[in-house]
Amino acid sequence: MTAPEPRGGRLAAEGRLPQQRVALVDLLDRLLAGGAVVTGDLVLSISGIDLVRISLRALLVSVREGDAVEGGMRHDGPD
Repeated sequence: MTAPEPRGGRLAAEGRLPQQRVALVDLLDRLLAGGAVVTGDLVLSISGIDLVRISLRALLVSVREGDAVEGGMRHDGPD
């Protein structure tokens, strides 16, 4: 019996994987720094009749404390 191929072994052999491993938290940090849009649709139906339809759209971005807020309620110190 042969040992199973390691995960990503074929992609690594083709040169389609990066040379170094990237932690999941680093990958999420890179993704949120640029922003990501998540969309989805949910349909509840009975006997082929759509009863409820929900469309979801969310924008995910990271927010740093140093980012300025235009016209917001931010207070940076004494007046």
